[in-house]
This record gives sequence, structure tokens and C-alpha cells, in this order.
Amino acid sequence: MSDLDRAIAQLRACRPIPEPEVRELCYKARELLIEEGNVVSVDAPVTICGDIHGQFHDLMELFRVGGDVPDTNYLFMGDFVDRGFYSLESFLLLLCLKVRYPDRITLIRGNHESRQITTVYGFYDECIRKYGNANVWRYCCEVFDYLALGALVLGASSELEPSGSSQSNSLLNGDEELEIEVLNAAREVTYTSHRKRGGGSSQDIPSDISDILPPRDISSSAPSRPGPAGTGATSDSLGSLSSGTTGAVLCVHGGLSPLIDTVDKIRLIDRKQEVPHEGPMCDLLWSDPDEIEGWGLSPRGAGFLFGADIVKHFSYKNDLSLIARAHQLVMEGFKEMFDGGIVTVWSAPNYCYRCGNVAAILELSEDAGNGGTIAQSNGEYGRSAGTMLRNDQMEKQILGPGRRYRVFDAAAQDTRGMPAKKPVADYFLVRYFLLTLPKPPRIELGNSIKKKTTSKLTIRNSDTTSQIPLKKKTRTTL
Repeated sequence: MSDLDRAIAQLRACRPIPEPEVRELCYKARELLIEEGNVVSVDAPVTICGDIHGQFHDLMELFRVGGDVPDTNYLFMGDFVDRGFYSLESFLLLLCLKVRYPDRITLIRGNHESRQITTVYGFYDECIRKYGNANVWRYCCEVFDYLALGALVLGASSELEPSGSSQSNSLLNGDEELEIEVLNAAREVTYTSHRKRGGGSSQDIPSDISDILPPRDISSSAPSRPGPAGTGATSDSLGSLSSGTTGAVLCVHGGLSPLIDTVDKIRLIDRKQEVPHEGPMCDLLWSDPDEIEGWGLSPRGAGFLFGADIVKHFSYKNDLSLIARAHQLVMEGFKEMFDGGIVTVWSAPNYCYRCGNVAAILELSEDAGNGGTIAQSNGEYGRSAGTMLRNDQMEKQILGPGRRYRVFDAAAQDTRGMPAKKPVADYFLVRYFLLTLPKPPRIELGNSIKKKTTSKLTIRNSDTTSQIPLKKKTRTTL
């Protein structure tokens, strides 16, 4: 067994690894992550996961429901740390799996992967508590700076194969295909959605986007026709349309930015830094969709709110069939908005150990006929230019991918160990304060207290002595 496999086994047992091993692990992870672009290309099939927030035992439940690494290809959309009791073990385990199986797990950055946020919401204190110093916290924060800002899932199928339920199979006919399937932790189908094979009516694309005014001044011209999926480049090739069915799936932690109208602009960001308080990088990690038109100010104090028109225009311009994001608690585990144009996936059940929500993961299957999108490299280079198409092929609609959601509850209570309790920070201050107090008065009971009798309570200080008569039927507890 290699040192890395040994570390994985130790972390799976929810036991931290020694500090020198953490330093070496973070160094190897940085070497690996620096080779990835800001937008990582991931081939379907893939399982997309939302926030984890240090809930280690629920992460183990996620692997039980969705399949273990490397048997399942995973994409985690950030917020690995803070709030939960085991942020350290959760993040280090995912980092070990990334180093051990780099092609089977993808990690992108969330808004909690920052120095400022982790000092407030628990990760910093956890590192101090478990290691006695802040070195491990600093190693992890250096890794945060190298995490990608997004991912592009390519080759997803527009149609799902039913998961074996006879009811789902009976609902399908020759003109329908399975689009959405929801399963519980027992692998029982709880909901299905179908659509006409080949898609229904065309998408509602805003003809004039001049009315979609972001709060910031942006000067950019939209190309007449985008190139390969997710590039936003003007080209004669039709990107994901070249194969005729499914567009790419963009995964970010938070949402969109008024400063970014193409995926290529995400690739130009200098991500190797602390998350700034404003700007495109901040927006990608902090923004939220909302039932508004255009852009709005976010109540979070960072990022923006954006409406359905923004999502439709961005998806159309970049040949996207779906935007997947996390960042917001969803009681049902997932929530689709804007006619399925964007979905929020939340993977931390019973958030903060008290919210009572369920969690979900999103599975995208592979297009067996390679009819999804044009494959891209893991960064900015090596994209295929596509093939020339006939006019009748150019009119084909981009369909949303077939989506299978697996919903699960929090891990059973008997599988959870007792978390390491945080010591009282002001213990020594309290003790010192008590030692400096004047000596408390000594209390004596003059006579025995009996029912319907009168007693006297004697209080002696260093200076005076006084007696207080007690009323009848009085019971005194010292």
C-alpha cells in the first residue's frame, strides 16, 4: 500500500493525517491543479455534487448512494469546508482522491474556499484545534487558490435510460424519451418527466439584449454565431450543434457575472489569488438566480442576482444546454429554474445538523452515439473545430441533458463519531477572574430548619456579622 492509499484509508476512518503528510499532499495537489485551466473539461458520464460543508459522514453517505471513487466520475462544485465538524477530513479526503485519481474527480472552487471566510465559519478554528497551529490551514488555503472556477461537461446524453422501474418503462412510447428521473436512497423511482423525442418548441431567445442592463458598465459585442460549445467564439462550426442534440453543461459554484458573457472570458481570469470582494471571479462564486429580469443587487453583499433572460441569453450564446450550480440551501436537495435552464444542487443533508433538508446529486449519462458535444482539452488548447453541416442540420435545437437526481438523507446517527469538542477559549481568563475576586462570605445556618419553626441565617464577613431571621414554613437550600 502506498503512502497515498494509506492516507486515504486513514481519512476514510475520519482520522486526520500528520501535518508533514498534509504539506506533501497539498504540494502534489498544487502541481496537479496548476495544469488545469480555469474551466475544466469533463467527459460524461459524471455525477455532479453541491456543497459538502465539512459533513464528513454525509459525504460517506454520498459515496454510498452515488458510487465510490474511482468507479464513479465525480464533479464537486465547491464549499468543502466550514460549518460542519469535519471540514479538515472532508477536504483532505477529496484532495487525496484527486491526487490518486486525477481523471475521476474534479474539484472547483466555492466562496468558502477563501482565507477570509474560513477564519469566520469554522475551518481555521478546526485546524488550530486538531493540529495546535495554523500551518495546515495555510497549506489548504494555498490549494484553494489553484482550484478551477468552473467545469464544462461534454458528451452528455439528452435521453435517460430508465433505471429498471416497470412504471417508468410503461409510461414511455415511441414518441417520448425520459428526461428527468428522481430516485431516493433506496434506488426507488419517486418522480419521472418525459418529453417528445427530439425536443419540443424552440427556446425563447431574447431578440434584443440591449434591455438587459447589468449594474456595471460592460462594452462587448455579441458574435453572430458561436463556435465550439462553451467558447463563445465566432466561427463557421456550430460547436455542440454539430452533432445535433445536446449542448455542454456549465458547472460553477455560484452563478453568472455581468462582466462575463462567454465561457472564454472565464478562462482569462487570474484565479490564483484570494477571492476578491468584487469582479467576475467574485460573481462566479457568489451570485444567485432569482425570479427577476436582468441583474439585481444580491442580499449577500457580494455577487449579483440574475434572472431567466440572463440565463437564456448566456446559454444560447455559448451553446449550453444547462447551467449547474450549488451555493444555496435547497430543502428538496435540488431545484430547477427557468424552464430547466439552471439547476441548484445541494449535497449537505440536514445542513448544520439542524435544517432538516435532504441532499441530492445529479447524474449525467454518456451519449452512446457520441452525439453530444465536441470534446475539448482540459484547458484552453486543443479544441476541435467541428465539421461542416448541411443547412437542415443547423436548425436543430439544443436539448437539455437527461438528468437523474439521487436524493438521500443524512447519515444514520450511529455511524457518526463524537466530534472533537471545542475547548472554552476564555477558560484561563475566567479562572484568573475568579481567583482575583474577594473572598465570598461564609454562610452558616444558626439553628436547624424545621417546618413551622423560626431560624436565623448568620452571614459573617471579615468586618461584620449579621443575622437574618427566616420566616416560618421556609425551606432553604444551600
